[in-house]
Amino acid sequence: MEGQVAATRKKAPDRRAAHLICGTAVWGITGVLGCSYLAYVSYVHVRNQEFDWSHDPWFIATSAVWILLMAGLMSETRCWRERLFFALVLANFALGFTVAVWKQAPEATVKELREWSAGLWALAALVSLMMTFSAPSSADKS
Repeated sequence: MEGQVAATRKKAPDRRAAHLICGTAVWGITGVLGCSYLAYVSYVHVRNQEFDWSHDPWFIATSAVWILLMAGLMSETRCWRERLFFALVLANFALGFTVAVWKQAPEATVKELREWSAGLWALAALVSLMMTFSAPSSADKS
């Protein structure tokens, strides 16, 4: 009897959106501009040899909120390009959160993380640019 009930139940459709950003100029350009700005700011810190990091509670809390938001967005899309973008942004905020709570981090480590941050933001900007001009397709589902 139990097997019959299970067999008669239909699998619920996947209600996650296939695409949240792909082919949407407003969100794609916003991502490009935001990530480009943050890549530039990170680059300027490296260029000027400013390797300190904010340990302000508001910065830590804001980073935590962004981490949760990116994790949620990653779970809400089935597009590999968008997941990559959200993963890059999540990695950057996780990196920032880690260094913000790690007050005794060695300067060499903070310098390396600043360099990584600049690169990750630049890569996120490129992925966002790619999403802006790519049309959503059903082949992007994972």
